[in-house]
Amino acid sequence: MSSGHSLSRSLLKLPLSMLVKGTAIPSNPIEDLDIDINKPIVYALPFRSNVDLLTLQTLALKAGLPDPLQPLEINGQTLNRYVFISSRPALLQDDNHVPSDSIDTFSELLKLHHSDQQLDVQVIPASVLWGRKPGQEGRERPYLLALNGAQKAKAVLSSGRDCLLRFSPVVSLRYMADEHGTDASIAHKLARVARIHFSRQKLAASGPNLPQRQRLFERLMDSPAIEKAIHDEAAAKNISLEKARKEAHAILDEIAADFSYSLVKKGDRLLGWLWNRIYQGLNINNAATVRRLAQDGHEIVYVPCHRSHMDYLLLSYVLYHEGLVPPHIAAGINLNFFPAGPIFRRGGAFFIRRSFKGNKLYSTIFREYLAELFSKGYSVEYFSEGGRSRTGRLLQAKTGMLAMTIQAMLRGLNRPVTLVPVYIGYEHVMEVGTYAKELRGKRKEKENASLVLRTIRKLRNFGQGYVNFGEPIPLNAFLNEQVPQWTQDIDPMGSSKPQWMNPVVNTLATKMMTHINDAAAANAMTLCATALLASRQRALARDKLIKQIDCYLSLLRNVPYSATFTIPDESAQSLVEHAESLDKFVVESDTMGDIVSLDRNQSILMTYYRNNIIHLLALPSLIAQMLIRQQQMPVSQIKTCVAKVYPFLQQELFLSIAADQLDERVDQYLAELESQQLLTVEDGVATINQANTQVLMLLGRTISETLQRYAIALNLLVACPHLAKADLEAKSQEIAQRLGRLHGINAPEFFDKGVFAALFVTLKQQGYVDAEGNNNQEQIRHLSRMVNAMLHSEVRLTISESICQAE
Repeated sequence: MSSGHSLSRSLLKLPLSMLVKGTAIPSNPIEDLDIDINKPIVYALPFRSNVDLLTLQTLALKAGLPDPLQPLEINGQTLNRYVFISSRPALLQDDNHVPSDSIDTFSELLKLHHSDQQLDVQVIPASVLWGRKPGQEGRERPYLLALNGAQKAKAVLSSGRDCLLRFSPVVSLRYMADEHGTDASIAHKLARVARIHFSRQKLAASGPNLPQRQRLFERLMDSPAIEKAIHDEAAAKNISLEKARKEAHAILDEIAADFSYSLVKKGDRLLGWLWNRIYQGLNINNAATVRRLAQDGHEIVYVPCHRSHMDYLLLSYVLYHEGLVPPHIAAGINLNFFPAGPIFRRGGAFFIRRSFKGNKLYSTIFREYLAELFSKGYSVEYFSEGGRSRTGRLLQAKTGMLAMTIQAMLRGLNRPVTLVPVYIGYEHVMEVGTYAKELRGKRKEKENASLVLRTIRKLRNFGQGYVNFGEPIPLNAFLNEQVPQWTQDIDPMGSSKPQWMNPVVNTLATKMMTHINDAAAANAMTLCATALLASRQRALARDKLIKQIDCYLSLLRNVPYSATFTIPDESAQSLVEHAESLDKFVVESDTMGDIVSLDRNQSILMTYYRNNIIHLLALPSLIAQMLIRQQQMPVSQIKTCVAKVYPFLQQELFLSIAADQLDERVDQYLAELESQQLLTVEDGVATINQANTQVLMLLGRTISETLQRYAIALNLLVACPHLAKADLEAKSQEIAQRLGRLHGINAPEFFDKGVFAALFVTLKQQGYVDAEGNNNQEQIRHLSRMVNAMLHSEVRLTISESICQAE
């Protein structure tokens, strides 16, 4: 390092320490990027800048990485630990502007790899972004500016608190040398690849240029599809073209977002305060996958589950803090009230009516607006369930937005489109009390400013929040698999709807919801709620509760549900203590210890949290329920029963285990339950351990209410084979309500008509009912006997008596 550089950097350190508060993405680069700190590390920066280099130094040291200003010694040679990819203001330029000293460093490193086959230098691309404000359409700007001298000083002063350091995945020079050689041209090739990488990185962080709203409207109003829809509207309603255009313009004004970066920055500070006020922490998982997609140029569509109005605020906040652009969000028109509507709109919300049916002008304009977002590269978010889940379970997806997403692809997008399923979970959902009232018949309260103020007054500590990014679904690859010739249906007008659209969208919807559930987050509240609700009295001694949570944790840790779900690292005792601190349980003491229980009201509310994770325990719970009722069963019989019942659980709970993997998974669960000393398996027969019956019984009861619903429907089909589908659903619901009152079942979804409707769909899919509605009585009787055998005798008797009275 020259003395001039040393002096200038020394002079810069003090003011930068006062003015700059940078954030590193990812926050734990060593783990997230799989960096081996025992191997040599070199940093690659986009352009020459002492300010950027010193900012990198501060954040790299904080992350446990080597100091970029400390020289690198390899085989007796001393080299800089950093290289610059450009020395000019813009990155997109020819190789001649790569600093010669950087080319020399690259060349020397490649020579060292040629002479030492064991050497593997890791190059970490790192760029410092001073603010993430997107540009405006029509204004030329490079994606990254060197901002040297006065420009850099201005950037530090204005955006020092909005400084972002992006670490990118490691580039192995060993791999480069082995695959591409070590001659001098490779150094220039590395520089070219790095420039493209940094420009994409900036685009991923700040997003594409924003249009002026009126210019956007003009462009859309001039599109052939909307122009045709305006003419059709004028003809259909017998109104003038001018009046139809005004109506179209009003629809656009109602729909379109008006994204404001300054509002996003202010909102970030407000939301940071809010999360700190109401939550004890936010847990984010698998965000690196999304960053890679953004950096690789994918059009990202976020599809979260919908638990609370907090969801869209939380996801935008998380994405912003992960160095990504907050998405444009499809929000229900019910949220477009003053003052929330204008704020949401400037935060990226675009508003959608509950139904498009019969309004061709509206549907055309909305489809064209969505296609415009995709074509310009804005990430998009929509809640495919259509509304918030009132029961805590995933709802069946509404497929309208998915269909429009594929229609946008059929316009001929030149970038890959990828769905990113997102599981959002909470230890307390602030609307859960309202949901319970709505399920008991209370009218849903319309969103308004008064409701917002009442909600804010109730804010208090809600435990922890969870955002888990699920396995992405690349739509191009999905369509290639489902409809190999789909590209033949590309239509720039976007007016056609291929015949394959509906079945493919339905398959995609199921896959998407399954991926959301795959990314579920088990937590203290969901686990404790599951255990307490399994007890008939909704009460357990504390030591028994801890033992039950231990059982769940061992099952989930030793037989992982999926690659993307998460479970707490804490012990069962710590989780119970944390759950108790959230003030949901009644804790009473006697001479023999503490008893943890739920009062009647909390019992109903706790079903919501149990339902968040019921799918994670559905299969081991089914196995446990069989064994509790039978005491012992051949393993082959357990597998047969699981195979028969599983399709119904899979459809209802969006389970991801493939049918051909069921036998293996049953073996894994039996082995785990045996290791917990809950049962033994000898000579192909599983027998329960009488000394630990309670743990197995409570595990089995998790799925017992679901099996009771199946028994109601199946017994009705046996007793009344000629009943129409609508009558079967209605009678099933009536009997479930009666069973619930007689046996103290508080779960609101237990007598949900929609759940019974889904059950009858599965019966049809599995061949128990044919296309004309005729029943296969032999198969239905066999399944009915199998399910009945898993129920307590009192429940079977109540169902039988209720069906007799209903006939």
